[in-house]
Amino acid sequence: MTTSTASPFGERRYNAWNDAVKIRYGGRVQKVSVDAGFTCPNRDGLVGTGGCTFCNNASFTPGYLNRRQSITEQLDAGLVFLRKRYPGTQHYLAYFQSYTNTYGEFERLRACYQEALAHPDMGGLAISTRPDCLPDVVLDYLAELAKAHTIELEIGVESCNDEALQRIHRGHDFACSVDAIQRAAARGLEVTAHLMLGLPGESHSSMLEGASLLSALPIKALKLHQLQLVRGTPLAREWQRDPSVVTLLDEQACISLIADFIERLSPQMLLQRVGSEVPPSQKLAPHWNLRLSELAPMISSELERRNSWQGARHLSQSLP
Repeated sequence: MTTSTASPFGERRYNAWNDAVKIRYGGRVQKVSVDAGFTCPNRDGLVGTGGCTFCNNASFTPGYLNRRQSITEQLDAGLVFLRKRYPGTQHYLAYFQSYTNTYGEFERLRACYQEALAHPDMGGLAISTRPDCLPDVVLDYLAELAKAHTIELEIGVESCNDEALQRIHRGHDFACSVDAIQRAAARGLEVTAHLMLGLPGESHSSMLEGASLLSALPIKALKLHQLQLVRGTPLAREWQRDPSVVTLLDEQACISLIADFIERLSPQMLLQRVGSEVPPSQKLAPHWNLRLSELAPMISSELERRNSWQGARHLSQSLP
């Protein structure tokens, strides 16, 4: 008979970002998405064209977003929507989410950030970007902003495996992510990494190794996404031609993998999300749908079933 051990994280059994920020800010923190009209270096030809094979920004763009509006107008529209959906929220960050939001002329970047910070309801910025689009001049400027505002830098690592990164046409390797994260953290910036589980070119062992590799980096928080095929993407078309080239996880296998990963992740790292969802109208496969509000409790239940939690199988690992 297995003796039950209490989780250090309570019922969730992982170190949840939402819980941490409620303590830090005295309440819920909500990100208000804006589209500043940026692109990506593997879309405009600098690195490549066509973008990452799994990516379609429309699959995660909020319905209230209208890129024809100014940043201020987008924030106003987002606040109307979010205040109805999450009443009582008092803390907001302007979320530069679409494409690569540190990729462009520095003066344009600065103007966009300053317009967002000038909004009276914004307490800071969350900036989504790629590791190969973080020159020192941008990091230095963000570090200056961080002296007076909350600045969260979201870096798309996507995989710690170079074969997988090449397979999805990412345009950079894992060493590039390591360098960007270390340079950002050295300036005192809080880094959130994005990781996609289930990419072609990955194995179960390589994904679990990724938990150890990321745990060795100065990352504040992590967003996990499970692979879903979005209509109109190169990866979805590839799967339609030959389903054998992309192995998709069923519901239980996905929950089990995420639990395996969380067990090996440093207990100090905050989890902003443990999965993702794509609107059913845009999702091609796999043929199961769980809202995030359903997925997270199922992962906690799986960890509870195992009498386990975040970091229960974490082993410190140095980067190669």
